[in-house]
Amino acid sequence: MFLKSPLLRRCLAYSRRPTQLRETHTTSTHAYPRIRRRPPPAVPDFGAYHRMTPATLLARKPQPKEPSQTSVPAHILRPPYARTGTPPEWPTETPILTGAEIEQMREASLVARDALALGGSMVRPGVTTADIDSVVHRFIVSHNGYPSCLNYMGFPRAICTSVNNVIAHGIPDTRQLVDGDFINIDVTVFKNGFHGDTSATFAVGSVDQQGLDLMRTTEEALEMAIQACGPGVPFSLIGQTIGALAASKGYTVSEELTGHGVGRDFHQNPLIYHHINDEPGVMLPGMAFTIEPILCQGVARGIQWPDGWTISTEDRGRSAQYEHTLVVTADGVDVLTI
Repeated sequence: MFLKSPLLRRCLAYSRRPTQLRETHTTSTHAYPRIRRRPPPAVPDFGAYHRMTPATLLARKPQPKEPSQTSVPAHILRPPYARTGTPPEWPTETPILTGAEIEQMREASLVARDALALGGSMVRPGVTTADIDSVVHRFIVSHNGYPSCLNYMGFPRAICTSVNNVIAHGIPDTRQLVDGDFINIDVTVFKNGFHGDTSATFAVGSVDQQGLDLMRTTEEALEMAIQACGPGVPFSLIGQTIGALAASKGYTVSEELTGHGVGRDFHQNPLIYHHINDEPGVMLPGMAFTIEPILCQGVARGIQWPDGWTISTEDRGRSAQYEHTLVVTADGVDVLTI
């Protein structure tokens, strides 16, 4: 997933100013004016779930750290940013993959697919996102892959885990999942010099109907967008398809996070906008990219936490996301992560 807007660099702030009552003078005694209390604004009914908040308001963005040989064995090919945390510049043009390159990329994508399924099988109350991260990490390296998120711009874990009102880029931690949560697990694998990227949202125990509806609609939006793709198709049709479905169900679509080209680079052209847009460009055979819509119950604007990564919804409504990596073919698309 690519963070499009620098405006997300907003941290939470709290105001704790005591209320000051103005003292007035009368002929007989001191008195305070009547306080007119406005009714609190109505809270949208987003359903029953735990609202996620930062563990601390202190800025604690992880610093780049090269993975150890124990974490990622020396024989595994590492992407260019693994040592320093600094990714290479994006290529100006959208790469066109050859048939052989597509098959190499398919290997990475299938490891990502299986790693995501493994992580999803662990989702249940009492399990921590750090537990899921550790198991998925070991699975990826056991298949001679590198967890693409690890040390990308300093990201400290192998996968992203985003719970309830967290839109994206959640860092796995020791919080236990509870009944009624849902969680997006985002897995990218680097293997054979190529990345494969996929994600899905999983229910934790019994999720309420509002949450299930959001998950179902988001998955449907991805499927419809994939079906709309093919050679000569405008990239803007992806956003038109997703945006129309979301609006018909009363959801909003994140405009601050996009899909992206993927291949030898983790992120590259083209950018894939999931909201209704009129961006130029058409799909050509050999182009590879992700489609990863994020649908929200309320406002789709995000707030970035002090950890420098986690992005949650501004109004604390839930969001869901599903993602596949695909390549355009002569007569349609080939989804590499299924």
